Amino acid sequence: MNDALAQEYLRELHVVRQVSKNTLEAYQRDIYVLLKKLEEGGFKVTELNSDQVRVWAARLHAQGSSPRSIARILSAWRGFYTWLANQKGLIQSNPLDDVRPPKRTKPLPKALSVESAISLVEQSSQDNIQADSFLRARDRAIVELLYSSGLRLSELLGIDVAPLESKDYQSAGWIDFDLSEVMVLGKGNKRRTVPVGSAAIAAIKEWLIVRAANVKEVNALGQPLFINKQGRRVSARTIQKHLAALALKAGLPTHVHPHMLRHTFASHVLQSSGDLRAVQEMLGHASISSTQIYTALDFQHLAQAYDQAHPRAKGRK
Repeated sequence: MNDALAQEYLRELHVVRQVSKNTLEAYQRDIYVLLKKLEEGGFKVTELNSDQVRVWAARLHAQGSSPRSIARILSAWRGFYTWLANQKGLIQSNPLDDVRPPKRTKPLPKALSVESAISLVEQSSQDNIQADSFLRARDRAIVELLYSSGLRLSELLGIDVAPLESKDYQSAGWIDFDLSEVMVLGKGNKRRTVPVGSAAIAAIKEWLIVRAANVKEVNALGQPLFINKQGRRVSARTIQKHLAALALKAGLPTHVHPHMLRHTFASHVLQSSGDLRAVQEMLGHASISSTQIYTALDFQHLAQAYDQAHPRAKGRK
């Protein structure tokens, strides 16, 4: 009975609903997972209840099936039981209606290792595919500042050489060289001050010298810190493109984007200090829960260090 109903349902999908070959094959695989479990439990297809479905979904999860895969399987089963209820009249209610798949885990933000971050920073100061001294000095200052202070790209783009306020314009951010700090305007129009490391300060000062020597007139509101050769504020796309090229030249095995340097900054500061509140303030997170994800990255770092250093770590599961 179970197999005959499944075959009839699959024929309807193919002939009446005319689903694609790949979709039909996926439905067939998922329906036969159901039939196998029904057979193992000695159930008729019409005897399934929601509690049993939850048990099976939990077992699939425990066996390594991803939340996405389980959601797809439950969707296929739900469609089958909707057909049994509406088309065949064999059941009163769908046992899948109130069953939800396990929540998808939020992926951890990707961060560079300390060694990779240093390689990227060093690459930005070397002669590379962007041999132009103007671009080299600008890119080095950008990379140093992103890694030093964990800024969002939008925050970095808003930085001016000095604060300016008029009826037409107000600086979103600027560098205080005396205090080695950067003031930025973050999400929700909230201002915050973030420390800037000595290497980043030195790179920015060198960039300002090159900037003044190459661009005589700035064609933008305020005095943007990072500009192109036409005197306009540099674009987000340009920074993304140049950063990716630097990472490729440095031999990093991953695509590097500006927000990855923000994640890297947070992870490395947390590894060194263990001060979650300080990291929260520097990142400009409204809630500590947004910052806590970096504790998982910190644990990964500790676990890797353990595996490499502890004499009894080999073979650890």
